[in-house]
Amino acid sequence: MPEMSFETTVMSRRSVRGFQDKEVPQDVLNKVFDIARWSPSGTNIQPWQTYVASGALRDTLRDQMMASVKAGTKPNQDHKEPRKPIGQVWKDRRRECAAVLYRAMDISWDDKEARGAASFRNFELFDAPHVAFLCMDEAFGLGSAWDVGMYAQTLMLAMTANGLASCAQGTMGHHPELVREAFGLGPEVKVLFGLSFGYEDTSMKVNSAHTERAALEDTVTFKR
Repeated sequence: MPEMSFETTVMSRRSVRGFQDKEVPQDVLNKVFDIARWSPSGTNIQPWQTYVASGALRDTLRDQMMASVKAGTKPNQDHKEPRKPIGQVWKDRRRECAAVLYRAMDISWDDKEARGAASFRNFELFDAPHVAFLCMDEAFGLGSAWDVGMYAQTLMLAMTANGLASCAQGTMGHHPELVREAFGLGPEVKVLFGLSFGYEDTSMKVNSAHTERAALEDTVTFKR
């Protein structure tokens, strides 16, 4: 596989929502997670704790999460989202992201049933053979969550550079008790979010969706 430039790696990484039924070899898993451990963190504290489910454990967790959603179990995240509403510019970006995905899947905006089915795919892991849960100890606060975010970005870029696809999912933090039970973790381990990953299934329509980014001047201010 030809080596990617840094710019190509960053700009070609995207959220993939359809994966092949093909597990990633252990040596490749070792490689990308080994790269990720070099992520920066405040005072080099490295607060991330990552738990990767494959095979039978992945299947069990997937079944449990789907069953919880179908039963109407409400999400019970370890870290709750703020109640304050976001501004219109961010709402517009979020809505456009959804619109891009629905167009790729030929789903009309007013088709609530189809939109619901598309959302449920999160809990099917988009058929990815692996899912990583990114966690940190309850002793850590918001500043360490930033560190975990940097770790996640490094991990996703390492995956992209090594021919893998991924999708970061806040929904993987909806039922943290299932994750703790699956890995035998204590209550002090808090789940932030998850990452489904594997090899992209290029035949799936949803993977033709490509989002844009805001212009540089809309997000960065240079001043002298």
